[in-house]
Amino acid sequence: MQYERHQAWSVLLRLFHWAFALSIVVLVTTGLYIHFPWTNTMIIDGSTNFPVATMRYIHFIAGFIFTAALLTRLYLLLFGNRQEQFRDFLPITPRNIKNLFATLKYYLYLSDEGDHRPGHNALAGIVYFVTFLVALVQIISGFYLLYPESAFWQKWGVLLLGPQQQGRRFHYLLMWYFIFFAATHLYIVIWNDARSKEGLISSIFTGTKYTPKKI
Repeated sequence: MQYERHQAWSVLLRLFHWAFALSIVVLVTTGLYIHFPWTNTMIIDGSTNFPVATMRYIHFIAGFIFTAALLTRLYLLLFGNRQEQFRDFLPITPRNIKNLFATLKYYLYLSDEGDHRPGHNALAGIVYFVTFLVALVQIISGFYLLYPESAFWQKWGVLLLGPQQQGRRFHYLLMWYFIFFAATHLYIVIWNDARSKEGLISSIFTGTKYTPKKI
């Protein structure tokens, strides 16, 4: 079978991906520590090293990177190349609805022929859109907790999440969505790379994907 080469992802999309992915790793690691510190609050009695404070600082920095990455993806959803815009992968057109069912059949081993395309398939598009919304709520809850003195963040935080303690619990629970998402995402891309020759894993480094050539 012959394949066609496509330049699917821009440099900005690839930068978003790695900033988003690495910030999630840091946020989850530090978030788990903040929720349940597994060391003493001071490593050595009388020292000036405060692990929880350090973890909180790293968590905040990663949170700002996470926010910048999400804003970058929002820009690309509207103004990126064809594969990066929401119209290409959300099931809001007949073409994408057809792709959604073809992808489901392919993933469930009901068909050996998937509807391969340069960008995301419609099933991935739904998952990414949900993840975008969850990330937005996570950012709101994060800034709500970070700025208790801000009237703006407290207004929206109380309106959407309730008291600070409830917002903190909600923020912690949403973290588990990203853990599940990351694990599932890794499994799917490795599975896809093993089953087809799209070059899915390498595409996030090079921006290049391959699709079966139509004869």
